[in-house]
Amino acid sequence: MGYTLEPLTEHDRTAVVDIFNYYIEHSFAAYWETPRGYGVFDQFAALTADYPTAAVRTDSGETVGFAFLRPYHPADSFRYTAEITYFIAPEHTGKGLGARLLDYLTAAARKKEITILLASISSRNDGSIRFHRTHGFVECGRFIGIGRKHGGPFDVVWMQKQLPSC
Repeated sequence: MGYTLEPLTEHDRTAVVDIFNYYIEHSFAAYWETPRGYGVFDQFAALTADYPTAAVRTDSGETVGFAFLRPYHPADSFRYTAEITYFIAPEHTGKGLGARLLDYLTAAARKKEITILLASISSRNDGSIRFHRTHGFVECGRFIGIGRKHGGPFDVVWMQKQLPSC
């Protein structure tokens, strides 16, 4: 099966929210405790205005993953820093799509003159922490015990990757 990466569109709304809700309900990858309505797609769109987004689509056009960059902070002194987010439908993980999304967004970040990528990760999401370490991110901060989900606390781990200058 082949996959393509293209900017997110309204066409992706249902699949994006369904994938996001899967991770809300079954993991620590998404911080929410309860599923979100389809309006959360509009919130994602507002957060990512003027920033790169990506939908992972199969050859048949099914959306099976998504990713985006968003501003870390609204102050212009942080304009060279962006936070990255990505989610892939569980039956499509382990196929290199996370790395492809990271490469896609990294290339787009460089075009925007972004030099630092940040990732906010639950301490109970070992797979994501390993993925980011493998792809050049380093832990740069940790907020201990600030989250609570599935009956237990978790830390928020901040990781960052310095991008080479353009």
